[in-house]
Amino acid sequence: MTGRPRVAVLDYGSGNIRSAQRALQRAGADTEVTADFDTALSADGLVVPGVGAFAACMAGIRAVRGDQIIDRRLAGSRPVLGICVGMQVLFGEGVEHGLHTEGCGQWPGTVQRLHAPVLPHMGWNTVDAGDGSRLLAGLGPGTRFYFVHSYAALDLPMPPSARMTPPLISWATHGEPFIAVVENGPLSATQFHPEKSGDAGAALLANWLEMVR
Repeated sequence: MTGRPRVAVLDYGSGNIRSAQRALQRAGADTEVTADFDTALSADGLVVPGVGAFAACMAGIRAVRGDQIIDRRLAGSRPVLGICVGMQVLFGEGVEHGLHTEGCGQWPGTVQRLHAPVLPHMGWNTVDAGDGSRLLAGLGPGTRFYFVHSYAALDLPMPPSARMTPPLISWATHGEPFIAVVENGPLSATQFHPEKSGDAGAALLANWLEMVR
């Protein structure tokens, strides 16, 4: 691919989509905020943002067939990036206030409330990059990203019989360790908000766009 990659930002009623769109444009993408199935499916890259409650985000995603879009894109090895709750919904389920909500199921595991003295986890924090991380390439161990969340995935349990290559995981800690980044072939996700993370977030988005090209 030459030129600027075309990136669709999935619009399913979650907030914060315009800031993600602007950050992607600054990082070098032509972007469109859309709920259209074919547009989201055919774009070079798809970003799934998300803020708020897991159950509400899943309801919005299913309403625009976003779970099907993600499935179809990944079946064709077409890049998808989840952000914040847009990352959480990629797991098997979310548990909030005793309510179990089925997620998109791209990864096994449960999103649950963090055990921490102060919630939400809001502000800047460092990430322990996994070896070979492409999203965090060029970003040192002291690099800080902006988080706003009370829930997270604490592990990604691969079944013993699974023949797939385990996803590459990068961790952060707030009260306890939690998954901050997952890189799994065409599927990537961050618990933090790269669009709110200044130069570090811009560098991460540029790294992702290199994977989209």
